[in-house]
Amino acid sequence: MDGSGAPQLRGLFLGNGRESAQASDKKAQVMAIEAIRNLIEPVVEDMGYELVLVELTGSQSGGQVLRAFIDAPGGIVLDDCEQVSKQISAMLDVEDPIKGEYTLEVSSPGLERPLAKPEHFMRFLGSRVRLQTRSLHLGRRRFTGTLTEATDEMCCIEVDGESYELPYRDIEKANLVAFETSHPHKRAS
Repeated sequence: MDGSGAPQLRGLFLGNGRESAQASDKKAQVMAIEAIRNLIEPVVEDMGYELVLVELTGSQSGGQVLRAFIDAPGGIVLDDCEQVSKQISAMLDVEDPIKGEYTLEVSSPGLERPLAKPEHFMRFLGSRVRLQTRSLHLGRRRFTGTLTEATDEMCCIEVDGESYELPYRDIEKANLVAFETSHPHKRAS
């Protein structure tokens, strides 16, 4: 949950409670990301921006990258990213929520904006989206189609005339689709 009480999509679905070491590490990373989000989101919002998504990649042994994607009604320019980076960098230096060294990156969400909160799905109803679920839904985990419905708990996506109702807790990753590329078929020789 973020400060608003809305569910976040970057959670962990563990199923029957039997955790592997990998699942335990993933759960710890998700908890760390939520703690970082809760720490920096008020600062970003006080500056007049929306904190779209926080990602932490890499390992503590080296090469960690903390990414914060920000947005604003008029869009984001480099100066916005620099200002936010300075503010949250200073806070992270004091609070020190990340073990080991890391690089902070602040950027706009880009054309293929991540959808990380129910509000994002609601805002982009009617848009083309690409998402991946943790478990199978009618035999598939990857979906590219039109976002037709969004509530506080789930969204509906229409793919090739078929509608799929997907709970947010099972969505691993979701993005707007800015450009679609078709995969050329190989010609028979």
